Amino acid sequence: MSLDGLLDVTVQGDQGRLVPLRELVHVTPTVREKFIYHKNLRPVTYVVAEMAGAAEAPVYGILSMAKRIEALKGSNGRAVQVISTHLPEDSAQYAIKWDGEWQITYEVFRDMGVAFGVVLVLIYLLVVGWFRSFVTPLIIMAPIPLTLIGILPAHALGGVFFTATSMIGFIALAGIIVRNSILLVDFINLELEAGEPLADAVIKAGAVRFRPIVLTAAALVVGGLVILLDPIFQGLAVALISGVVVSTALTLIVIPLLYFMYVNATGVERVVESRREEA
Repeated sequence: MSLDGLLDVTVQGDQGRLVPLRELVHVTPTVREKFIYHKNLRPVTYVVAEMAGAAEAPVYGILSMAKRIEALKGSNGRAVQVISTHLPEDSAQYAIKWDGEWQITYEVFRDMGVAFGVVLVLIYLLVVGWFRSFVTPLIIMAPIPLTLIGILPAHALGGVFFTATSMIGFIALAGIIVRNSILLVDFINLELEAGEPLADAVIKAGAVRFRPIVLTAAALVVGGLVILLDPIFQGLAVALISGVVVSTALTLIVIPLLYFMYVNATGVERVVESRREEA
C-alpha cells in the first residue's frame, strides 16, 4: 500500500463519522536508524532463509552454498571464516555462523550420539557381569550396527528423512537386538554344559530360539505400523520396523556363526568350566 492509500484509510470518529487518517496525523519524512542486533553479547547481522521442497533439512542448503561462501572475502581481503558448531572466537573478524534449525539439529544428534555411546558401555558392562567374559559381549553386541543395513535403505526408499526420532529408534533397537543375541548365546552355553557337541548346540539354539526372537520382532513391527503415518514419529516407525526385520534375520545367522568360531578357537571345555563355576 502506498503512503497516500494509507492516509486515505478511514477510522470512526467520536460522533460516528468516518475520518481519514490524513486529518489526524502529520507526515514528516525522516530516516530511521538501523537496528543493531546482538547475540551472546556479540554484534550480528542475520541472513534468514527457509528450506522447503524436496530438500527440507538445512544441511542440504549449507552444502549447496559451501563453494560460493568459500569465495567470499572480508574487508581485509581474507576468506570469511565459516563456523558450524561453535561461536567465533574473535568478534573483530568477519565470520559466518550457521545457526537456527541447523544448530538445533547438530545439538540433538550430538547429545543422542553421546547417549548412544553411554548405552553401549552400560550394555557391555551388564553382559560382562553375566557371562564373565570380555569377548562374549562383543559378539553379542555385533548385530547392533547391522540395524543400519535396514534403517538407512528404508529411509531412502520411503523418502523419509533421518530425524531425531529415527535416532531414537536406532538406540532402542540396540537393547532389543542384544536381548536376541543373549537368548542364542545363553542357550548354546546351556547345551554345551549338558554335553552337546558345539555344532549341534549352535544349530539347536537357532532352531529353538527362532520362535521367541521372531515373535518379538513381529510385535515391534505391529507396534511400529501404528505410528508409521504420523509426520513426527514416522522416522521412529521406519527405523524400528526396518531395523528389527533386517537385524533379526541377520542375528539368527551372525551370532551363532561368530560364537561358533569363538568357542571353537578357545575350546569348549573353557566355556563349560566357566558355566560350572558360575553355578
